[in-house]
Amino acid sequence: MMKVSLVIPVYNEAGHLADFLRQVDALVLEGVEKELVIIDDCSKDESRAILQSFQFSSAVQLHFQEVNQGKGAAIRKGVEAATGDIIGVQDADFEYSMDDIPAIIAPLVAGKADAVFGSRFKATVVQVHRTFHYLVNRILTTLSNLCSGLYLTDMETCYKFFRADVIKNIKLESNRFGFEPEVTAKIASLKLKIIEVPIWYFPRNYLEGKKITWRDGIAALCHIVTFNFLRKPQDYLLPALPKKYIPQGRQWL
Repeated sequence: MMKVSLVIPVYNEAGHLADFLRQVDALVLEGVEKELVIIDDCSKDESRAILQSFQFSSAVQLHFQEVNQGKGAAIRKGVEAATGDIIGVQDADFEYSMDDIPAIIAPLVAGKADAVFGSRFKATVVQVHRTFHYLVNRILTTLSNLCSGLYLTDMETCYKFFRADVIKNIKLESNRFGFEPEVTAKIASLKLKIIEVPIWYFPRNYLEGKKITWRDGIAALCHIVTFNFLRKPQDYLLPALPKKYIPQGRQWL
């Protein structure tokens, strides 16, 4: 049976963390095993204590960073530790609906995709977005598409799921929110089947704990340029990457 690892970065989420853990622990993924890989990024609130006291029924790994390093660093740690055949990112809040995960992983389980992005902008219903973040996301996605050659509707989405033999063999560098444009640029250099599926999205505000700011939007522009033009595949692809993912005629490894 295939296994899906959900990599879950946590930073100062105590206000709703217990409710989130109950929901993700109860999540049933038909036909696959589930593993929770939770990384507390040196939270300053009660998040660590909540994680340590929670009674999980799912297979779980708990990792605690001794210094706050950022979401990207937490994801990097989680990807390294994950043992699933499929690895995806799940934020420790309720902006995204876990009910969408079965539809996201279905193409991966069926062997029809190597990477699946959940798109907040391909939804079959009209969803309300916060104007500033919506516009920034659309601009960054368009720029990323122009640089990477992919056509995505939502590069900045949290819900990114990959075959483990892909994501574990890409060297990740970004520590904060640069993970999104970085991983998009790096998978664009490979011979992968990449698809998007529509998802629900329920944006929270800063009072509710949203952490990304306008500074991260500016940084994302730099990441798009850096990872599409200033990094070479031989710098970030690991030798264990299966040859089937390397475009024909290119000898990178």
